[in-house]
Amino acid sequence: MRNVVVLILGIVMLLSGCGAPAAPSGNVSFIVWGDPAEKAAYETLVNAFKQKQSGINITLTHIPGQTEYRQRLATDFAAGTPADIVLLNYRRMGTFAAREVIEPLGPYLERSSVIKEADFYPETIAPFRYNSALMCIPQNVSSLVVYYNKQLFDQAGLAYPGDRWSWDEFLTTAKALTKDTNGDGQIDQYGAGIEASLIRVAPFVWQNGGELVSPLDKPAQLALDTPEALAAVQWFVDLQTKHQVVPDAVQEEAEDSESRFQNGRTAMFFESRRAVPTLREIETFDWDVAPLPQGTKPAGILHADAYCMAAKTQNKDAAWAFIEFANSPEGQEIIAKTGRTVPSLKSVAQSEVFLESTEKPARSKVFLDVIPIIRAVPTMDTWEDIESAVNNELERAFYGQATVEEAMATAKERTQGFFKP
Repeated sequence: MRNVVVLILGIVMLLSGCGAPAAPSGNVSFIVWGDPAEKAAYETLVNAFKQKQSGINITLTHIPGQTEYRQRLATDFAAGTPADIVLLNYRRMGTFAAREVIEPLGPYLERSSVIKEADFYPETIAPFRYNSALMCIPQNVSSLVVYYNKQLFDQAGLAYPGDRWSWDEFLTTAKALTKDTNGDGQIDQYGAGIEASLIRVAPFVWQNGGELVSPLDKPAQLALDTPEALAAVQWFVDLQTKHQVVPDAVQEEAEDSESRFQNGRTAMFFESRRAVPTLREIETFDWDVAPLPQGTKPAGILHADAYCMAAKTQNKDAAWAFIEFANSPEGQEIIAKTGRTVPSLKSVAQSEVFLESTEKPARSKVFLDVIPIIRAVPTMDTWEDIESAVNNELERAFYGQATVEEAMATAKERTQGFFKP
C-alpha cells in the first residue's frame, strides 16, 4: 500500500511540474537616452536583471540627446522596427497610443506579484492612461523646481528660498540677483533662467486660475486667451521684456540658461529633476532646489517618463519581465542613484536612497512635497503639435516680437485643427 501511495504522489508531482509555466526567455531590445551617468545606470539595471533572469538577453541602445532619441523613435516606429522597450514621456505617449503601436500594460500590472498600481504615486499613473487603458508603467514622478546658486545668494545677502514664496518675492529676488558686475552697461549676471515654453508657463497659468485647454474632460480648444491665463503669461513674459531678469534672445542664443547657471552667471534656473546629474559635476559653488513661487493657488507641473512595450514585440513575456524588474524597488533604486529621477514607487521615493543621499541637492524632499499639487497636461495624440505651436508663439512674446494677446490669439488659431470636434 505504501508503494502505491508513493507512486501516486510521484505521478502528481510529475504532472504538476509539466503544467508549470516556463520561465520567459529570449532576446529583448531596450532603448534609452541620457547623459553618461544615466547610460551607466541602465547598464547596471540590465546586468542586475540578467543575474535574476539569465535566460533573457537584454540589448541596450543608448542615444545621448533627447532630440536624437525622439527622431530615432519616430523613424523606428514608422519603419515597423521599434525596440521592444522604450522610454516615453507622458506628453508624447498619446501619439503612439493612438496609432496602437504600444502594448497596453495594465493587464500585465494586474497580474504582477512584484508590483501593484497602489505602489505608485497616482499622480504619475493617470497620465499614462489612454482611453482609460494603462499603456505604460511610470518610472518617475518629477516636477518643475527652482535650482539656485547658494554662493550668489550669499554674496547678495539674500535668504535662500523657503518652502513657500510668492511671484512678487521671486521677482524681487531675481531683480536683486541681476547685475552689471563690471559697469559697462551690460548685464553679466542674470537673476533667473527659464525656457519660453508651454511646459514652463503652464504651472503659473494654473496658479492664477487659468487653464491650458477647455473643456478639461474633452479638450476642444486652447484656453490661453482667458483673462486668468493671459495675466499669468504676461507675468511670465515680463520677466524678460519688462524686468530683464532673464536673458534676451541674443544672450540665450550665445549661452543657454542651463549652461549659464552651471557657469555661475545665473542665480536661479527652472528645470525638473533631470538636471541633477549634470549639476552634480559643478565644483565651483554650492546649489540646492526650491519649490516654484506660487500664485493665488498652489500648482506644479508633472514631468514623467515610463517604460513602454512596442505592440510588435515578439517576446512580450520576456519584455514584461524586464519592465517589471525595472519598476521593482531594486530596479528603481538603481536608476534613482543617478540623481535624475524622482522614483514613481512611493516606497523608494520616501526611502534613504532618494532622501538621504550624500549627493546634492540637500532638499530632495521638495520634489515629494509638491507631488500633491502637480498637474499633468492632457494626454492627447496631437499634444506634441499643440505644444510646438504654442511654444513658437510664446517665444515671440517672450522676446518682444509680439504682445501676449497677439501671441496667444495666434496660438489658439494655429492649434484649433489639432483638437477633435
